[in-house]
Amino acid sequence: MEELIVLSEGREDVDVYEAVDSRRAVRAFSDEPVPKEILERVLTTATRAPSSGNLQPWHVYVVTGEPLAELKRRATARARAGDPGDEREYPMYPAELTSPYLDRFSAAAAQRYEALGIERDDPDRPKKIAALNSEAFGAPVVLFCYLDRTMGPGQWGDAGMYLQTVMLLLRAEGLHSCPQVMWTMYRKTVSQMVGADDGLVLFCGVSAGFEKEGVPRLRTGRADMMETVSFIGV
Repeated sequence: MEELIVLSEGREDVDVYEAVDSRRAVRAFSDEPVPKEILERVLTTATRAPSSGNLQPWHVYVVTGEPLAELKRRATARARAGDPGDEREYPMYPAELTSPYLDRFSAAAAQRYEALGIERDDPDRPKKIAALNSEAFGAPVVLFCYLDRTMGPGQWGDAGMYLQTVMLLLRAEGLHSCPQVMWTMYRKTVSQMVGADDGLVLFCGVSAGFEKEGVPRLRTGRADMMETVSFIGV
């Protein structure tokens, strides 16, 4: 029997497996606006995401409309000018990736560049990639997830579970998303726009909206389950 969940009163059941399987990082959104009631429904239901000690350590700013357009303009101007970005508050990846992690990273990066039409040896590749990211791939909504600076690694893990819950609920609504750690490169610009105080640290942004039609659809591969899972006593 398929596993089903009820998202909220009055809505039809949604197949959990289908939501997980169809979720992917979309990098081409239409400009169709996302109704506020959908965002409210998703974020209200996402409050049920697990967190150790029920701390619920996340704080999310939902940005759309003209404020998002202005944020995109400011961030894109920095990207096109070759601005290396603000000082990192946490590393995006370990300083030295080794196999198999480096292999997976390289394979996925090659797929992304090809789908975006950016040649690997293009000298302007960093600027082009940064500009596409800072435009949120055309998404009409970006959710910026912050955590209190007093939180530790456990709470960062909680925030990841929360955002995964949000992204699956967006799929249930027929929407797509793209988590973007890139926004931390322009964290000062983001914080100025959303009004986040110094006591908060930007975890990432999540672009959301309806997928743009007629563009190549990228679905990166995944390691075989047995590469990452060990059964003991089964």
